Amino acid sequence: MAVIGTPRSFHERARFVIEIPGISYAGFEKCSELKATVALRKHYEGGSVLPHKGPGRFDMENITLERGATTDLQIYTWFSQVAQLANGMGQVSPHFKRDISITQLSRTGNAAMRWHVYGCFPVEFVAGEWDNSSDEVVITKLVLAADYFDPQVTNEDQGGSNAALTA
Repeated sequence: MAVIGTPRSFHERARFVIEIPGISYAGFEKCSELKATVALRKHYEGGSVLPHKGPGRFDMENITLERGATTDLQIYTWFSQVAQLANGMGQVSPHFKRDISITQLSRTGNAAMRWHVYGCFPVEFVAGEWDNSSDEVVITKLVLAADYFDPQVTNEDQGGSNAALTA
């Protein structure tokens, strides 16, 4: 007997696609800003009134992804492995850090911007509400700690529209 209706895809509403090596990708509706800061270091030498200023320590804020969906539980499995490892040793092994790509999609579904984020691991996972009308695994919130990030050139950027972002 044929199924009446049209297949649903969570990718139509997801504007951010996360690609994680070894894990299937997931789509999210919202992504926090990618924010990195370098602390300002001031040094007063020999009674000088004006300080010598220089760069200090680098820090990157966590990335928060909200209202997402995926087709399996691999992201939760990754979170669970990190949580179990950190529970025993108090730190996350480099083995569980992964380099990911975050792609922002335009309204037409093409890649508008892509960021490569290095050394990520999940620090918070919130499963979505249970809903029998949904076919995918819902993720309400996923928070990733990361080391740093870089923009990547997408195929659309080759045409020159966003070429300034890579300079």
